[in-house]
Amino acid sequence: MNSAVRDHRVAVLVLDGAKALDVGIAAHVFAKRPSMPYEVRVCGEHIGTVDGWNGLAYAVGHDLVALEWADTVLVPGYRNPADVTTPPAVATALRSAYERGARIAAISTGAFTLAAAGLLDGRRATTHWHYTQVLRDRHPTVDVDENVLFVDAGPVLTSAGAASGIDLCLHLIRRDHGVALANHVARRLVSAPYRSGGQAQYVPRSIPEPLGDVFAATRAWALDHLHDELTLAVLARTANVSPRTFSRRFTADTGITPMQWVLRARIDRARELLESSELTVTQIAETTGLRSDTNLRRHFGSIVGTSPTAYRSAFQERGRPLA
Repeated sequence: MNSAVRDHRVAVLVLDGAKALDVGIAAHVFAKRPSMPYEVRVCGEHIGTVDGWNGLAYAVGHDLVALEWADTVLVPGYRNPADVTTPPAVATALRSAYERGARIAAISTGAFTLAAAGLLDGRRATTHWHYTQVLRDRHPTVDVDENVLFVDAGPVLTSAGAASGIDLCLHLIRRDHGVALANHVARRLVSAPYRSGGQAQYVPRSIPEPLGDVFAATRAWALDHLHDELTLAVLARTANVSPRTFSRRFTADTGITPMQWVLRARIDRARELLESSELTVTQIAETTGLRSDTNLRRHFGSIVGTSPTAYRSAFQERGRPLA
């Protein structure tokens, strides 16, 4: 690693009514550790105390100048966004940060602040499912999608509820430093290492909770057996249900089919091996259960958008060892 490369700067912008979980996720995921090439500053419109929701308050040591410093600005969600007016100084600072090339992201109702700043005009975006219609009504130029966990629109990203804020932050780490570091952080958080942004954010369930536990165990088992032949019948047998039942309930629970999930898990593992090992593409294809380099290249290109070789070259140039 080039020691001259500085850490990525993250400003967490705390606004009136901010929700503690949203603020905590944004500040905690990127918190400085030996393994984390990030530096975090928590800021507000002014230095001092920011009133939160439900009796909480935040003491922030930085004002909007932090947005001039940041490479990424994260805006946590807050209570009652329909009744909140974004301060003009905040909107101006966000636009300035965006115009100079900073990445802007929002957790949950923080999307309303991005919309008020004009950063979501003509863009696809999401927010907590309870407020998607409110966002649509207040900002008709925003393409609101209520059926996703997060939306990556390049320099501007939005997510649904607080838990999907973790998914968004892990996605940002994947974009910056690859699968290995994102999975390392997910393990530290005891979080799922990857949930697709396209997964439904709210699914009415009639599935008994114990079944969810069984399927979680099956997914964990599958991750340890990616090199094996993982058919629908094999997965269903591991979960002690019929293939038809397994397929129906798995899809309802995750938003994708079992075999789509297996393919994504295999590509995810291939990305990690490309980042951290000297295995050839053919060896990685065999290790991940994709069997041939042709198969790996085809699926890798369709999911990641580049070739395995190009991906490895890019991340070897900017890789950082875990500690």
